[in-house]
Amino acid sequence: MYVEVSDVKKSYGEGGSYMQVLKGVSVGVEKGKMCVIQGTSGSGKSTLLNCIGGLDVVDSGSIQVDGQEMVGLKMDALSDYRRDYLGFIFQFYNLVPNLTVRENIQVCEYLTDQPLDMDELLDVLGLTEHQNKFPSQLSGGQQQRCAIARALIKNPKLLLCDEPTGALDSRTSRDILILLEKINAQYGTTMIIVTHNNAIKDMVDQVIVLKDGQIKKNYNNETKVPAAELEDL
Repeated sequence: MYVEVSDVKKSYGEGGSYMQVLKGVSVGVEKGKMCVIQGTSGSGKSTLLNCIGGLDVVDSGSIQVDGQEMVGLKMDALSDYRRDYLGFIFQFYNLVPNLTVRENIQVCEYLTDQPLDMDELLDVLGLTEHQNKFPSQLSGGQQQRCAIARALIKNPKLLLCDEPTGALDSRTSRDILILLEKINAQYGTTMIIVTHNNAIKDMVDQVIVLKDGQIKKNYNNETKVPAAELEDL
């Protein structure tokens, strides 16, 4: 397994506010696959994603990415892991408002010695004609494309997506999912996508369903539906 989570537990708060969010989660994701994590609000799906991304510290358990143990890493090593291995895509874009599209992407381009080709990436994501615009001059879909480009420019081995279509209409959501599908095929990027959108599960290789901090289902799709053919987005 490329990502292997073993008996991970995570809680927040103390005393009366104590809440255990992950209750011994064990699951793996193979290299180059697209995986969806689903579950109701409070099920622990975003917490699991943040633990894999090194944004949250687990209480116990093991998280290995490409054979490297993440739990217990010191701050510098954790920063190196996020810089060298990961790309993040969030629901609300998190673009720097006073930087252009190209400049927003360059912020992450400077973090790696082996970035993807900027102009090729802009072309793949349909951003070439918008590269000198500021985020306020873009539609929601264009801003999300910029956020995807920013995450991809580092040529990450693992792409973590937290509700990447959550703030978009159905037509734009489909466009973004088609792009993610294309990126997975073109670059072989392993993807883990947290989503409330039930239709997305049909386009990925693996589906993980969390309930009350535990794995309820974990299965592989024998037949995937192309993103362009998904219904009820």
